Amino acid sequence: MLPLFSLAIEVVVKGLILIAVLMLFAAYMTFSERVLLARVQLRLGPNRVGPFGLMQPLADGLKLLAKESFQPAQANTFVYWLAPSISLFTALFAFTLIPIGGAVTLFGHEVFLRIADLNSGILFILAFSSLAVYGVVLAGWGSNNRYSMLGGLRGTAQMISYEVPMGLSLLTVALAAGTLSLPQIVEAQRETHWFVLTQPISFIIYIITGFAETNRAPFDLPEAEHELTGGYHTEYGGMKFAMFFLAEYVNILAISSIAVTLFFGGFSGPFDLPVVWFLLKVACFVFLFMWVRATLPRFRYDQLMRFSWKVLMPLATLNFIVTAFFILGFR
Repeated sequence: MLPLFSLAIEVVVKGLILIAVLMLFAAYMTFSERVLLARVQLRLGPNRVGPFGLMQPLADGLKLLAKESFQPAQANTFVYWLAPSISLFTALFAFTLIPIGGAVTLFGHEVFLRIADLNSGILFILAFSSLAVYGVVLAGWGSNNRYSMLGGLRGTAQMISYEVPMGLSLLTVALAAGTLSLPQIVEAQRETHWFVLTQPISFIIYIITGFAETNRAPFDLPEAEHELTGGYHTEYGGMKFAMFFLAEYVNILAISSIAVTLFFGGFSGPFDLPVVWFLLKVACFVFLFMWVRATLPRFRYDQLMRFSWKVLMPLATLNFIVTAFFILGFR
């Protein structure tokens, strides 16, 4: 009973620390993106609040917290409040299986820098991340707004469509590694090479689908301002809007962390600084997300759907079959 209790305490403490760190990172990702977009567009960006504008995320959070809470008169109250919670919860839950380092010793106790490990970790992440669709579609339907409903339907169709090639690209990596466990995939890359070298097609497909899964430009059709006002979260304000906003940036961190784990050796590096290497690699992917938003225009919706089903889906399937053929032949 005592070891089980101590394990539960360890999981709770690691979970609370992880949530606090992710919230902090997401807040300053908004600041970094605003600065980057300002530099690309030859503007100053946020530089008023605190030294170099570093207190801007705190000011934004206080502003959203102090905003008046409103709700459409004909909205479904339960669904309207549930939708942002689903989006944020599914975004945070992806980090329960991502290893950000090996084992460290604290107060004579060995602690692994991950919350949990499953033999079928990739399948679990894919299955649970698909629940994020409910946050989008319920926000659109529960708001009782036609623009929100169209944005929710767009987002649902987009996320479901791009999840299929994403899943195939991740399963191709699992096939090459011979395991579905994320820590074991990291170890397989430490013993041989990064999978981005042997699975470049899977990596490219994963990154493209990652942009679509996070509703980021050029795949931000569910929030297209010139068509749908604000998309599925048009009728949300204050902290409810902030939950959608934080979920988007936490999702970016999750997509980046999975890419680092599966394709770039995870926390491994030339020196024994696992957490530092992991954060540096994730930061490079976060910068890529911001850079793409600053440079690429938005797709049309028919182009977005056609690209998924007629380009990415056949390519991901062919890549999976070819990988299976070579692995079977060499083994």
